[in-house]
Amino acid sequence: MNQPAAVSALFVAFSRLALQGFGGVLAVAQRELVERLGWLSKDEFVELLATAQALPGPNVVNLSMMIGDRYFGLRGAMAALAGMIVLPSALVLAAAALLSHLTTETWVQDALRGMGMVSAGLILATGVKLLPTLRTHPLGRPLAVALAALGFAAVVLLHWPLVAVIGVLGPIGVALAWRRLPA
Repeated sequence: MNQPAAVSALFVAFSRLALQGFGGVLAVAQRELVERLGWLSKDEFVELLATAQALPGPNVVNLSMMIGDRYFGLRGAMAALAGMIVLPSALVLAAAALLSHLTTETWVQDALRGMGMVSAGLILATGVKLLPTLRTHPLGRPLAVALAALGFAAVVLLHWPLVAVIGVLGPIGVALAWRRLPA
């Protein structure tokens, strides 16, 4: 397993990661941290992501801080956080200042809609890449996929509120996994 050579490597890696994503960096994070840099295995990535999702705040920001802390403590966590936030924030502020008069243009709205579809595709691709990790999960692949399909159907097809769907399916998934854990 590789690890970052210095705190600055965390800042650079998470800056690069943040600059590659638009509306969602999860797919890029998995590719960079697991496949390209080798800082995490697929299983470690899934475990850290699950923890990051339970914490308040953006998942990938939480993930970056946990990875930074793992390798360099508080300094690493702050470097990873800065990498996730500093350059993207500067770019967004600059773009907002330069393009504020274009928000009513149809082509700008269409471009943003298209970027949203690309983000959704990247997240779906990441989910497919991480399916093999379900082999060792207490729920198993069939049940986990069934819960995901129920969630998708409820939100996308039935237009139920995401918070309500998560509020119902989340505890069901946790209870089922808990019951299947070895004693």
